[in-house]
Amino acid sequence: MDDASMIGLMGRVSGTVGPGLVGEVIVRVRGGAEHFLAYPADGTERIQPGTVVMVMEYQPPRTVYVTAAYGT
Repeated sequence: MDDASMIGLMGRVSGTVGPGLVGEVIVRVRGGAEHFLAYPADGTERIQPGTVVMVMEYQPPRTVYVTAAYGT
């Protein structure tokens, strides 16, 4: 999976994402759902489990930077 194909994908937070935390999100990719370590894209946002997020940056192999996808 390359960087460009991950950016813009939607996922759901399964472990709180926030400053000083290593969160977790589940993203539908490659025909299934995969878990990724997650950090807030802006460095300050706190995102609770169950929140739908968008991948803003991807760092292989398993790290994403996300933002809450308000209005989805």
